[in-house]
Amino acid sequence: MKRSEMRHKVQNTSLGFLAGYVDTLGFVALFGLFTAHVTGNFVLIGAEMAHPQGGPLLLKILAFPAFIFGVVIARLLIAVLLKRGQHALWYAYILQLILLIAFMVLGYLASPIGNEPTLMAELAGIVGAMAMGTHSACGRLLLSHLAPTAMMTGNVTQLVIDSVDVLRGAADETIKQRCVKFLWPVLAFGVGAVGAAFAYSYAGFLALLLPIAILLYLMYIERGMIKKIHKSKQVAA
Repeated sequence: MKRSEMRHKVQNTSLGFLAGYVDTLGFVALFGLFTAHVTGNFVLIGAEMAHPQGGPLLLKILAFPAFIFGVVIARLLIAVLLKRGQHALWYAYILQLILLIAFMVLGYLASPIGNEPTLMAELAGIVGAMAMGTHSACGRLLLSHLAPTAMMTGNVTQLVIDSVDVLRGAADETIKQRCVKFLWPVLAFGVGAVGAAFAYSYAGFLALLLPIAILLYLMYIERGMIKKIHKSKQVAA
């Protein structure tokens, strides 16, 4: 396997794990709030409005504009960086890292989380949704060659279609490669979701140190790419 292919697989798997982990931790910790699969909050909002049970409706409503704001910030940042010819992915990781750290700190300060959301808990949820908004925007704008990592429904659909074609002997090499491409982030997302539920029960919001560490590792890999590109330019000059 080429080094670039291995790098892409590591990115796709790591980001899939991160999205499943952060989404599940937010759901478990913050009254069923989706931070990555943000449209899922519409289902919960509708259910709460139809059968009011005193749930944190405002938090779920605010998560959507917060997610959009995260996408907007990432889009503007990436547009400026690309215009300047800079390595946008490195800085996009930094933006997501800052927001994830803020999510962890705000959640930690809001702990223990009671039956009703406090202002600090609501701020934590809002920042968490912003972080995953930047995650989704980064995937669309800079990692479109990879399988999506935040929304798994489309991935699962494509994976099942390709798997059926492989099993019935109707798949060419492209379909087989795409099947593998979609498999790893789906599995990683699931592992991250399960892991986050257990990690939160033991460590609370400090469990977010794991996805933060994953982002730092991805930044380390990307830093190596920046040095390699810079070295190639020097040689060419």
